[in-house]
Amino acid sequence: MSEPAVAEKARAANRGLGFIAEPRTLAWLSVVALLVAWEGIVWAANLNPIYLPAPSGILRALIDLFRNGGLGTDLVITLWRIFAGFAIAVVLGVAIGIWMATSERMRAVADLYIAALYPLPKITLIPLLIIWLGTGGPFMLTISALGAIFPVIINTVLGIRQCDAGLVLAARDLRANQSQIILKVLLPSAIPSIFAGIRLGLGVSIILVVAAEMVVGKVGLGGRLFLAGQVLETEQVFAVLIVLAILGIVVTKIQDVIDVWLGHWRID
Repeated sequence: MSEPAVAEKARAANRGLGFIAEPRTLAWLSVVALLVAWEGIVWAANLNPIYLPAPSGILRALIDLFRNGGLGTDLVITLWRIFAGFAIAVVLGVAIGIWMATSERMRAVADLYIAALYPLPKITLIPLLIIWLGTGGPFMLTISALGAIFPVIINTVLGIRQCDAGLVLAARDLRANQSQIILKVLLPSAIPSIFAGIRLGLGVSIILVVAAEMVVGKVGLGGRLFLAGQVLETEQVFAVLIVLAILGIVVTKIQDVIDVWLGHWRID
């Protein structure tokens, strides 16, 4: 073999090794290695699927649940509950945050309630909300909104209060009224901070909705998870957990893309 051919072969090998060494490739390879090891351990130890099913069995259960078990319907119901309540929290949270940041009296009053309610584990409110609202839509929307509203409020206040005072003075010199200052100066400067609160709040909303569905135990991914556990269908339990994990990955990646876009926007 000629020297140029040998050199080209070496370069191709280096490119292949470089591709494998890329962080994203390594991440997916680690997932594949974990699944292979998991499958091998279950097969070698002949473990009862009730305790630890093999990935192949979980995949079959996942496909069957989507085809015949109504898992797709449960997913849609859970997503609706999460994002409907979350949207309410964003609108109310931003509005309350703006009010607190621009009014000393409002901030003094609201700070007391936020200091009392924000550290309170929201999952402990589920029994009380069931008594007040029942187990239907209003209950689910409320628990989802409660998960997101406090991070949104707090980050909105922080974002507005960190706005450059010179921009506000310049707007006033141009005879902008209070509404114009809020909409064209304060709110745009606070958008990155508001998004950080939205990012935190959405994760909490997902957790609370699934937990509430497990308590109610009727429909939704949480209800499906609870019922599968009651009848010892471990493969179905893992299947639902995989759906929740994929949902978390998708939401996180979308938020990462938005976060990068906001970073470019802020620089521009």
